[in-house]
Amino acid sequence: QVLLVGSGGGLVQAGGSLRLSCAASGRTFNIYTMGWFRQASGKEHEFVSVTSRSGNTYYADSVKGRFTISGDNAKNTVYLQMNSLKPEDTAVYYCVAKAGVDVPTTPDRYNYWGQGTQVTVSS
Repeated sequence: QVLLVGSGGGLVQAGGSLRLSCAASGRTFNIYTMGWFRQASGKEHEFVSVTSRSGNTYYADSVKGRFTISGDNAKNTVYLQMNSLKPEDTAVYYCVAKAGVDVPTTPDRYNYWGQGTQVTVSS
């Protein structure tokens, strides 16, 4: 089993920055892809960004140029630097992980989920 523990959410004004972290523990040897989805109130899970152990990164169009994902393979940890935050970025952000070399952008493909961390951006 794999445990994901996310941190770093909070309240910030529009234009501000936050940094999310997600650490994986347990049977992490087969984890290849980690990243984040988010869910705004009343909406479905939305892809944000993921990265693979090989260093490939993928972003949703809505966050390109503002968010940067990075990973530390030795620590089984990924980070999401979020800059120029907008009110529409407000959501619960969930850390996700999966085995296998593919890097999907749909939530049903990720079998490990963290507890979620709230990000609130005020206007």
